[in-house]
Amino acid sequence: MVIVVGGLNKNRFQDCEDGDRKSFGLPFGQERLVDELLEVNPNVVLALISGNAVELPWIDRLPALLQVWYLGSMGGYALADVLSGAVNPSGRLPFSFPARLEDCGAHSFDGLCYPGDGEREVYKEDIFVGYRWHDSKGHEALFPFGHGLSYTSFEYGQPSLSAADIIPGEDLRITVPVTNTGQLTGKETVQLYLGDVECTLPRPVKELKGFRKIELAPGETRAVEFTVTPADLRFYDPEISGWRSEPGTFKAYIGASSGDIRKTVTFSLSE
Repeated sequence: MVIVVGGLNKNRFQDCEDGDRKSFGLPFGQERLVDELLEVNPNVVLALISGNAVELPWIDRLPALLQVWYLGSMGGYALADVLSGAVNPSGRLPFSFPARLEDCGAHSFDGLCYPGDGEREVYKEDIFVGYRWHDSKGHEALFPFGHGLSYTSFEYGQPSLSAADIIPGEDLRITVPVTNTGQLTGKETVQLYLGDVECTLPRPVKELKGFRKIELAPGETRAVEFTVTPADLRFYDPEISGWRSEPGTFKAYIGASSGDIRKTVTFSLSE
């Protein structure tokens, strides 16, 4: 096995403030290094030190990738614990790793969106930021928002609803059983996304509304409950400069990431 510790650093034009990166790829010839290592020994583990996404052209050939971030003085010990199996990892991505730079909203418009004209920079993707952009445009992320693996596995059961409708002044409870189907104790972050099936204004396909991190022993099952309030279904309407909701059908997506939806159920919002 070959363990490669690489990535970015805090130099200008890498993970540095006031200096955008010059390339989506890894610097200092690291892409070539990993490529040639894989030719010699296919059992390569990349421990990626970065604060953001990078291009990974050989990801289909890479058996294991560990996103390390910037861990500080105890980072080496933490990395060793995860690589050795002393700790079962349970972290989740707080943003999506795009498959291509062109899949990002900021790179899908003109220069005023990115890099700007020196004085202005306009966020033309509007509310479709991050995974919302990927969903709305059908761009499958390399690693989606909320993604994270474990040394064990989890199975999601069929969700149940406390009611088929939300009526004014009342909440809705969604309960889903989750089972550790692997051989090790591990933690799973169960995520709830909601989507408005039909709306008079453009809305994302789905939006994160809640998550629960649970620890399960092998074979253990636990019921994870989410509470959906009428406020969770509201959206901002610039015509009235305020928040409102529309009666109709909504879809609840329950999964392990924005791109790994395990179960869906529908409910209605009444007048």
